[in-house]
Amino acid sequence: MGANTKIEWTETTWNPLAGCSVVSPGCTNCYAMQMAHRIKRMTEGRTGNPADTPYFGTTRIMNGKAIWTGEVHLVDGALTAPLRWKRPRRIFVNSMSDLFHESVPDEWIDRVFAVMAMCPQHTFQVLTKRSDRMRAYVDGMWDRREALGGLMSSVGGDERQGWYAPECDGKRGWVGMHLPLPNVWLGVSAEDQRRANERVPDLREAPAAVRFISAEPLLGAIDFEPWLDRIDWIIVGGESGPGARPMHPDWARSIRDQCAAAGTAFFFKQWGAWVPHRPWTADTITVWPDGSVGAGNANENGGGGCDMLKVAKKAAGRLLDGREHNAMPEVR
Repeated sequence: MGANTKIEWTETTWNPLAGCSVVSPGCTNCYAMQMAHRIKRMTEGRTGNPADTPYFGTTRIMNGKAIWTGEVHLVDGALTAPLRWKRPRRIFVNSMSDLFHESVPDEWIDRVFAVMAMCPQHTFQVLTKRSDRMRAYVDGMWDRREALGGLMSSVGGDERQGWYAPECDGKRGWVGMHLPLPNVWLGVSAEDQRRANERVPDLREAPAAVRFISAEPLLGAIDFEPWLDRIDWIIVGGESGPGARPMHPDWARSIRDQCAAAGTAFFFKQWGAWVPHRPWTADTITVWPDGSVGAGNANENGGGGCDMLKVAKKAAGRLLDGREHNAMPEVR
């Protein structure tokens, strides 16, 4: 339902939805696909019935790998879990799904937002690849406030809890809630320039207490400068796991420098499976600034390449030019 996590930029994951689908290159090696399939298999081994898990039907095996089917389920048993967590914490919403997936009805999204509104002690980090739907939903929240209020009452809501306007008279109740919700951060994933061009403009215009970008796995150079006047935080990370693709160090350095110039918080999450390595050896590969990869060395093809070695994620670490970058956004 909810779990402590090793994800460096959050504290707890909360998965009121299960299932997703592949929409862009950043999804290719998604850890959640493999984990969902593993949970289904473990449940089947324990109970004899794979349908006992909400991940039943959400993945299928193709070419020996689990991939999403596009089927998404509402996990009723997990929905109200944050209401029972008294200690304030940062919560990554739907680490195993996407709240704004095309298969998710607005009514399910309403339920998730209702719970978040009732938990002002927590900070909810909502990350999506469906930026257009996210923007449309939050733009329309004022018109859905009565429906949200009804959902809050149905799960034991109390006007003395959550984000409501001081002038509420008790009869109108949650209709007067503060929007955008002060404890909900909205973010988009952007693994390359094309995906940044498609998603970040929607994020920039979406009403939110905090707007953030996850450039992970970072698969190419990205110029975020046109949008940084309204972006509070950028997370950068390389890919890990089987089939991981390397991240050229200059891509991460550029985003770090863009954030410094704009006053945007920068968080370097990890190198992933590949780390810069000198000197060149038979085990290294060379990554060039355009993303091409070869078995040469950094001085070939006019230079600019970086020799990289595949190691364990933990061994690769999270130092960029010798230091950790752990900045968090300032809440307005």
